[in-house]
Amino acid sequence: MRNVLLASAALSVLIAAAPAMAADLAARPYTKAPPMVASVYNWGGFYVGANGGYGSSHNCWDLNNLAGVGPVAPAFPEGCHDATGGLAGGQIGYRWQASSWVFGLEAQGDWADLKGSNVSSLPTIVPLVNQSKIDAIGLFTGQVGYAWNNVLWYVKGGAAVTSDRYTGILAGVTQDNASETRWGGAVGTGIEIGFAPNWSVAFEYDHLFMGSRDVRFTFLGVYDRTDHIKQDVDMATVRVNYTFGGPVVARY
Repeated sequence: MRNVLLASAALSVLIAAAPAMAADLAARPYTKAPPMVASVYNWGGFYVGANGGYGSSHNCWDLNNLAGVGPVAPAFPEGCHDATGGLAGGQIGYRWQASSWVFGLEAQGDWADLKGSNVSSLPTIVPLVNQSKIDAIGLFTGQVGYAWNNVLWYVKGGAAVTSDRYTGILAGVTQDNASETRWGGAVGTGIEIGFAPNWSVAFEYDHLFMGSRDVRFTFLGVYDRTDHIKQDVDMATVRVNYTFGGPVVARY
């Protein structure tokens, strides 16, 4: 009986207080819930990074001048070969972002060890082996890309430079050699993914159009032949970048 009386008393108090509580709620100003905020990856700013991967250079040699004989016309084709190997280096650049579009400038330098050779078609008593080697590659490019939040697809293009060494080998002994710094053009594309604040990883492919050049060979410092050498380079690299500044911006 006592429990029934206590419950009845509590219910009476709530009923009596209800009008006052309703009036208090009505008097309070309406507060709108805060809007949802989405995080958007920001690709703008300076960045530095490292890269590593694989390269292949296709080289074709044509003899067009022989010391003591003079010009060879038409040029005598000595054959082609691929110089392959690893490469590693770094890059630095700056990007601007406008909505989902990303624009940038970048300089890249890589140490390389691309080497290959073939037996020359020249009718020599002992087979002559022509060897090509690239020991450094540089790229100076502009970029245009489109971003889906933390995923960026981009294309790039600009100038390329290679450090080349060429060697003629007879019976395992160096017959003659030459070296040059060769300039050309580059195009490429890549996918870059932001995986942590300020950090991103990219997978990139580049093709270098290095053209054809006349290269003078010497033996013990004395000129002995000129070969017209055509060169193209393909590069596939994995890149890790660190971007300075905030990695995300707020979008309402």
